[in-house]
Amino acid sequence: MRISDADILIVPGLGNSGPDHWQSRWQAKLSTARRVQQDDWDHPEREAWVSRLVENVETSSRPAIVIAHSIGVITTVFAAERLKGHVIGAMLVAPSDWDKPDLLPGYDLDFNPIPMTALPFPSLLVASRNDPYCDINRASSFAEAWNSEFVDAGEAGHINVESGHGPWPEGLLRLASFLSKLRHESQ
Repeated sequence: MRISDADILIVPGLGNSGPDHWQSRWQAKLSTARRVQQDDWDHPEREAWVSRLVENVETSSRPAIVIAHSIGVITTVFAAERLKGHVIGAMLVAPSDWDKPDLLPGYDLDFNPIPMTALPFPSLLVASRNDPYCDINRASSFAEAWNSEFVDAGEAGHINVESGHGPWPEGLLRLASFLSKLRHESQ
């Protein structure tokens, strides 16, 4: 699978992945990439975020590949059944564990309980050993439940600008490898 054969949907987390975030850089670099825009990046509502993702997938002109980060991962998982048949793969990076009550004090979000069922499309989950928003063992449990290929990124924080992941070239290599596997699965 080549990038030009798919619509790449960038699904950011809280705050909308600023200009130096790897998602923003990838969006600028990948010709078929576009961001799933949300009405409120700082106070997400599950149904609004899920519906916006579904709308973007349904208006895609090519098969869709989701590249999600943090709560964008959880949004993708909640939307999964509604994406069936349209999404051909998802790269899920640094999921945030909204089942953890003290994840972010002051946020009362309805992104729990997190679904623990297999996704209806191939997926790759990349997680860090020292992510403050999701324990590596919990991320591994997500990968197992979602039937995702699991990648331990080592001590990479939340895999964002604050943890030193602006361009994140290793992530692009992972994406290329994942797309290659999608191509072989579709043949």
